[in-house]
Amino acid sequence: MEIEFDVKITPNILYDYMLRHTYNSVPGMMGSLVGALMLVLFASNRQPLCLIIGVVILLYLPWTLFLKSRQQALNTPAFKKPLHYRLSDEGIEVSQDDTTEQMGWDGMVKAVSTANSIVVYTTRTSACIFPKKDLGESKYKVIEIISTHMPPRKVKIRG
Repeated sequence: MEIEFDVKITPNILYDYMLRHTYNSVPGMMGSLVGALMLVLFASNRQPLCLIIGVVILLYLPWTLFLKSRQQALNTPAFKKPLHYRLSDEGIEVSQDDTTEQMGWDGMVKAVSTANSIVVYTTRTSACIFPKKDLGESKYKVIEIISTHMPPRKVKIRG
C-alpha cells in the first residue's frame, strides 16, 4: 500500500496545527482554565480586574500563536515550496528539491486530526502536517495507511 501527494504549509494550516498542539498540552489547558476561572470570579464579584485578567489570558495565547504561525510560515524555507510525501509500508518519506527524509512507522508518536489537517507526530514536538484540502479524496487512503501501520491507541483521527 502506498500513496504520494504534495502539501503546501500555509500560515492558516500552521495556526490550526499550533492551536491543536498547544491546547492539548497541560500548559495550554491550564491557561484556559485560569482564564475561565477569572471570568467566573468576575461574574460572582464584579471585580473589573478579574474580567481584564481573564480576557487577557484567554486571548493572549491564540493571538501569539496566530502571530507565530504567520512568522514561521514566512521565515521557514521549507514552507516556501510544496513538500512531497510518500506513505508506504516502510513509513513516511518527505522530500523537497534534492533533500529526502525517511521515517519508519515504529518511530511515530501519534496521529491526530484537526479541522483542517491530519497530523502525524514524529516526535513529541515535531510533526508531518497533511492539509485536508491538499489531500482531497486521497484523505481516506492516507487515514487507512496511518491506521494500518500505527497502533490504534496512537491514532485519534476523525475523517
